Parts: sequence; C-alpha cells; structure tokens
Amino acid sequence: MSGIVVYLPRRNGDVAGVPSGDPVTLRLGPGETARFGRGSATIPVELRLDDEAISRLAGEIRVTDDHWQLSNHSATQSYLVENPEGAGEYLRVPPRRAGAPIPFEFSRVVLPTRRNTTVAFQVFAPDHVYLDPDGMAGQWGSRTVTAYSLDETALYFLVLVALCEPRLRDESPVAVPTTPQIVERLRGHVACGRLKARAVSSHIDYLAEEKMRISAPPGHGSGGPRRNGKRETLVGIALRFGLVREEHLALLPPRAAPRVREREWARESGS
Repeated sequence: MSGIVVYLPRRNGDVAGVPSGDPVTLRLGPGETARFGRGSATIPVELRLDDEAISRLAGEIRVTDDHWQLSNHSATQSYLVENPEGAGEYLRVPPRRAGAPIPFEFSRVVLPTRRNTTVAFQVFAPDHVYLDPDGMAGQWGSRTVTAYSLDETALYFLVLVALCEPRLRDESPVAVPTTPQIVERLRGHVACGRLKARAVSSHIDYLAEEKMRISAPPGHGSGGPRRNGKRETLVGIALRFGLVREEHLALLPPRAAPRVREREWARESGS
C-alpha cells in the first residue's frame, strides 16, 4: 500500500460559530500519521474540525503497510467510519479505541456535533494489496502487488466502463464520452440516480491520479483539453491492459433505443 489520501471538504461559513475555510488534502505514506480535532496553540492538528463538541485532539489516523488505522481519543463519543459505496456499511469506533483497522477503500469518518449536522472527512486508500495467484501453492517469497488495483464493484469503475464503452463497441475510434454523456449514460443505474457531473469529474480525477497514476499531457492547462487528455489516457490504459473488457459492459444500464434517445435529445435541446 503506497499510502492514503485524506480530504476535508470546505467548511461552511454560513453556520454560526463555524468559520469558512479552504478544503484540505493530505497524502500519507506507510508509517505516517495525521491528527484531527479542534486543535489549539499547544495542540497542533493536521485536520482542524471547527465544532465546540469536538475535542482539541479528537483522534489520529495512522497508515500501515496494507491498511490504515483510526484511533478515537474522545472519552465519551463514538465515531463512525462509513463506506459510501457499501449500501449503508459502516464501522463504529468506540471512545478510547486505539488503532482500529479500517478495511474500506473509500471511507467517510463522521464525528457527532450538538447541531443537526455532523462533521466529516474522507479517506481514500487506493492501493489495496492482493495475493499473487501463481505463488499461492509454492514458497512464500516477496509479495506481488497489483499494478492497477481496481474494485469492479465501485462507482469509479462504472465511470471507467462508461468511458471505454464506445471503443469496446467499435462505435468510435477516437471520441471519449464527455461528463454530461456519462451522467446520461449511467442515469438508469440503481446507484446513479443522483449522480452529478461534479461527482463524475471527481471519479475521473481519482482514477487518473490515484489508481493509474497518470499526469496531464504536457502543454495542457486547466480545463477541457487537460481533462480530455486524462480521459484519453485512462481509456488507453484500461483497454491495453484489459482492465475493462467486453464482459464489463453488462455492468452498465441497458441502452435506450435510438428513437428514444433522439426524442430525449430533442427535448433537452428545446426543439
């Protein structure tokens, strides 16, 4: 496991007593830690959570070789670790629990507050380790890790399949679907009824930066060309290495008939 990414979204400045702030992203490697809580001049924390119900030092994240651990420093409050893609799956980390191992690839750490909202941050653990099938019956040597560790049940994989679909179906040798086209293509999936363009873009960035570790093509700035370059590279890697294959198309919702699509496009364009 090469490490994890911790993301604290932008804080809402509209809530009384909660200052606004920029989002925070931390990258931690094996053996590294990050502390979270309200913090103070004498108790520094890497993730500052601004709520009076949260301890100055609420807890700690520690990265090991093959997973990450959560310690709860509160004497009274339990924390939840949710799997956003696990149909309600979660872990409860009780008060004073040290080093609770977290198995999820995507996690949302949720802390209770005295208001009607909670405080949360996200943890992404992109490089899970898998056994080498060829070596399971023989001598154990140095372990083999997967070059591209993809979870075929995750939403990001569904986005990748939608990106690759035209080329898998030989419909287009060049074009890669745009974000609105992916949103439309996945709309009929049970897990994608509320999927937004911003979420699709986030999944594409996650695939490119964490899963396949690619960078933007040289000479491309921010915006459309850069993102199109990412899409092209993602599709190229996925198809060349067989990460997405024809059988994965069954994960996508059924395609609308051509006449139905034409009526939908006409309605959306106002004609």
